[in-house]
Amino acid sequence: MLADLLDSMTVEGELYEHLENGDVRCNACGHRCLIRPGRRGICKVRFNREGVLYVPWGYVAALQSDPTEKKPFYHLLPGSDTLTFGMLGCDFHCDYCQNWVSSQALRDPASDVAGAYIQQVTPEDMVRHGLEMGAKVVGSSYNEPLITSEWAAAVFEKAVAADLKCVYISNGNATPEVLDYLNPYLVGFKVDLKTMQDRQYRRLGGVLQNVLDTIRLAYEREIWVEVVTLVVPGFNDSTEELMDAARFIASISADIPWHVSAFRKNYKMTDPENTTSAALIRAAEIGQEAGLHYVYAGNLPGRVGEYEHTFCPSCNKRLIERLGYVILSYHLTDDGACPQCGTEIAGIWPLSASEVRLGAVDDLFSRRPRSVR
Repeated sequence: MLADLLDSMTVEGELYEHLENGDVRCNACGHRCLIRPGRRGICKVRFNREGVLYVPWGYVAALQSDPTEKKPFYHLLPGSDTLTFGMLGCDFHCDYCQNWVSSQALRDPASDVAGAYIQQVTPEDMVRHGLEMGAKVVGSSYNEPLITSEWAAAVFEKAVAADLKCVYISNGNATPEVLDYLNPYLVGFKVDLKTMQDRQYRRLGGVLQNVLDTIRLAYEREIWVEVVTLVVPGFNDSTEELMDAARFIASISADIPWHVSAFRKNYKMTDPENTTSAALIRAAEIGQEAGLHYVYAGNLPGRVGEYEHTFCPSCNKRLIERLGYVILSYHLTDDGACPQCGTEIAGIWPLSASEVRLGAVDDLFSRRPRSVR
């Protein structure tokens, strides 16, 4: 049974409180589950055994080297690779999840096949794999990383010691406690802002305010934040809602990149039509109108015009030219500024422009994830 297998790969957690009668309060995500002995949290993978909270440990269900732009991080070491790992489970149940086989483990019986992908591994193994594959970043993704933060912290501790940067690719349903717990390791935090309607968030299993708070709290902790909104026709694509999302991000900082990406029919959401390039361009234009400095239309390479590239917000010089995950040209100075007007461009940049791996249009289909062997 998958539950028995996962329960065997656990340790006592750190992100929880002991309560009366053997109950515990989990602080790993915004649900803050009250978990009684013998019960599981909403995520299904954190559970209370005799008054002790047990959490996932010592395995991965996915491990590969991805282009950092795939996360997507556009202002964090462009052209680099990110060793990306995931476990099983999620605190949301999004109808359109692209990683539902891993995220809906123990919730949807169809995802039990995820047990076949489990590999036991150590943090040292993970870092060795990353270095061997030339990665400069280590990221937790695929399922929801917040619910496996103790394991991520163990991996990140070794990664930081090896001079690798660490990032989360998350739904943003965090707590101040988990952000403080991860803060010694994280340099980047990608947050999905799925909708600006709390009613719609609850349909997915979340609470809007938790996600808004996470964006603000991560930014206040000086973690580099990039925000992604999957534009789903009929769900979150009204002009008013997209403007609300962009204005919220701009109210924290106009320098936070906003990625609007295209929905494709998946999992249980097969009614809406796939998002068109015209709809993405319209969403990106709304982001610019709201005052955001860096707005990107993702996952339709070559079809969204200027919205794949980075421009100086002061003089509009094209600074980074992209096609999908390929960096075609890079013009920032070594101190991360516009060479034309000197404006500092927000982000985490390489120490030298010469470190950036450049490619050509023909590299579009070769710049792709690589499995760890």
